[in-house]
Amino acid sequence: MLIALVRGAFGGGFGVIGIPLLSLAVDPVRAGALLAPLFCLIDLCSLPHYRPATWSKRDLAPLLPGLLGGMALGFFTVTHVDVRAIMILIGTVTLAFAVRWFLAGATVDAARQARSTPRAVLFGGLSGFTSFVAHSGGPPLAMYLLPLGLPKQVYAGTSSAFFAVGNLVKLTPWLVIGASLPGLGKQTLELALFVPLGVWLGQRLHNRLPERRLYQVCYALLVVVAGKLLIDGVIG
Repeated sequence: MLIALVRGAFGGGFGVIGIPLLSLAVDPVRAGALLAPLFCLIDLCSLPHYRPATWSKRDLAPLLPGLLGGMALGFFTVTHVDVRAIMILIGTVTLAFAVRWFLAGATVDAARQARSTPRAVLFGGLSGFTSFVAHSGGPPLAMYLLPLGLPKQVYAGTSSAFFAVGNLVKLTPWLVIGASLPGLGKQTLELALFVPLGVWLGQRLHNRLPERRLYQVCYALLVVVAGKLLIDGVIG
């Protein structure tokens, strides 16, 4: 329910906290297999709130090809990549990005950057790659979207649409992995009962937060995620 709440309030980019959170209760492989269909259910529950009118289509147009290309690259290189090194790299860059924003004044317009198609493709690709090899696709996307200073609804809607595509692409591989795990289907159905309530609570939180506060929370979450990635990368 907490994972659904965070995704409902701040968009799909912070789904990166899902596997670390669920890994407190079950092993990481089972956590990943559980979350793959649950993320898709969260996306479905979020659609009535984050409709296409809340998507920044001019940003999604270059981001999505980058996402698919990055995921394809991740698929073909996953056995040759040191996941710990990827975690340390993404964690370090994310932490520097978030700290820079707070030092710049922690306003919506702090460290604002203009749109750039090459940057969108690059960060979309990084998000797809790191999502596939290290379950950490949120920070690269946030590093592209947050400096645009989008309205809070558009930021969350665009992030949700982006990761809805990624979640669908990753669903089949995770279902194959989950097929060998005993009792996974029953456990997934039990957890699915709590998804609608979590999304509803998250959307209520989203509506109540002022835009400046929402950006502060998003950047603060990036600091937490960066710390988690650095710890995982260092200790394994």
